[in-house]
Amino acid sequence: MFARIVRMKLRPDGSKGFARAIDDEIIPTLKKYAGFTGEIAMVSSDGKEAIGISLWDRKENAETYNQRGYAGVLKALEKFVEGKAELHNYEVTNSTVEKLPVRKAA
Repeated sequence: MFARIVRMKLRPDGSKGFARAIDDEIIPTLKKYAGFTGEIAMVSSDGKEAIGISLWDRKENAETYNQRGYAGVLKALEKFVEGKAELHNYEVTNSTVEKLPVRKAA
């Protein structure tokens, strides 16, 4: 398994819009790509920072998404984000995550 971790600084009052965009635009986009297995999106308790973790079956599928879809995702989030998103890629070595309960965006 492969993970892409994106860290972003949010604009003031951007956390709700960010969460809505993840549900309404980003996850449907990710689901169109082969090998996508899940997304975890988090917003800090002060609402100033967000982290998105997308999980992929193979590095090659994550790279295909990076080349073809990632720019569109950044574009969809730009109204909620300040500055440039920071991206890191990882091989997943251990995980117990199957299905996490999540709070729906307001």
